[in-house]
Amino acid sequence: MTSEGFHVDLHVKIMDERVVQRAKARGLDALVYAPHFTRLPDIRAKAERFSDEELTVIPGRELFTGTWQRRRHVLAVGLDEQVPDFLTLDGTMAELERQDAAVLVPHPGFLSVSLGIEELRTYASVIDAVEVYNPKHLPHHNRRARRFARETDLPTFASSYAHLHGSIGEAWTAFDEALQTADELARALRDEVPRRIVHRDGLRHTLRRGLEFAHLGYENSWEKFDRVMLQGTAPTHPDHVAYDGKFDDIKVY
Repeated sequence: MTSEGFHVDLHVKIMDERVVQRAKARGLDALVYAPHFTRLPDIRAKAERFSDEELTVIPGRELFTGTWQRRRHVLAVGLDEQVPDFLTLDGTMAELERQDAAVLVPHPGFLSVSLGIEELRTYASVIDAVEVYNPKHLPHHNRRARRFARETDLPTFASSYAHLHGSIGEAWTAFDEALQTADELARALRDEVPRRIVHRDGLRHTLRRGLEFAHLGYENSWEKFDRVMLQGTAPTHPDHVAYDGKFDDIKVY
């Protein structure tokens, strides 16, 4: 069980009954559900389905900005309108700022999919928090993330970044006040409400971290690129009918 406060895992990729059961068993109060390549209405529907009095599931979007080869991930909480993937980073940040969403930077400097220190400095006025711990990181990744946060003077957060069920409840962010809705959480993040970074430790945690890191092989595989980009129009591609051509001027494909 966790200590007192409101405990939210700010980034999970999976959602089903097993996720909910594990989150409750680990003493979490909320999860931010942000699967890849899924439109916001579908994320909202699934979040509502799995929310109850004990656990709030909050919809989020981890956006792929730029091209597949030079993509940068940005996590948004509190969106009012849909935003597709594969927009320019500038265009994505401008749209998130227009919607007054909370803008989070997951896994900064991690491999080839993350914002680096220069991008954090460039968009510091838009970014609301930088992730400084998740189980997929190796120790030097977490150290670098903390250094980036210090050098940019940006608030921090932690998440399980769970792609696997066993990672739920391995890391979270603790607030003193209850935050029951996406808007309330987004406000707390934008307003820099005090929070604590918390994670489990010990051998089991180390093993879980190893399993999550190993999962990267699938995440960055050609199979996924083929499925998302080559087999018809992806649900979150800016050319999809759901976006009605709104983002044609800032899309990269």
